[in-house]
Amino acid sequence: KRQYLTSNDRKTNKGRLFVLQSYARRRKLMKSIETKFCVKKAQRHDKDAFTELMQLYMKDMYRTAIAILMNEEDAADALQDTILTCWEKLYTLKKPEFFKTWMTRILINHCYDIIRANAVYRNAEAYEEPSKCDEYNLELKEAYASIDERYRLPMELYYSQGFKMREIAEMLSLPLNTIKTRISRGRKQVEKYYRDC
Repeated sequence: KRQYLTSNDRKTNKGRLFVLQSYARRRKLMKSIETKFCVKKAQRHDKDAFTELMQLYMKDMYRTAIAILMNEEDAADALQDTILTCWEKLYTLKKPEFFKTWMTRILINHCYDIIRANAVYRNAEAYEEPSKCDEYNLELKEAYASIDERYRLPMELYYSQGFKMREIAEMLSLPLNTIKTRISRGRKQVEKYYRDC
């Protein structure tokens, strides 16, 4: 069933989330065909195909890392470690259609490794302010910063990257109902953020 947004819906949180979700799903479908082909080539040690894969998913990986770490330098470190691990372990991937899920799980693990390694040196005030690179990213980072950390990653994976709730549950090793609850509560926090703005 196709839904149409009114001009009022576009200004509200519901409209923004719907637009993000539908854009992510279309992009995911287009990428899946190209991904399978590139993964098979990259598994045969084709460096160009691997580079193309990484470029294809760089924005998604960056947004996921920022959603977890809330710091650009740590996010860049996590991306670098993820790319290296993916290249070294690509032969372990059994089904090319699950490349993005596999890569995202590696990225999440590297992000949590960075958090553990830096836990001694960080406190709540140490997170850097969102960079002012463009209006959309600034608004998105501010909205993510306003919600609880445990809701941030499922929201990013579901709305921005178009993963299904079941896939997110498998990636994060959490029950499906927990993911549904976290997305629902995160959505309410984002709604509150936009209402207060």
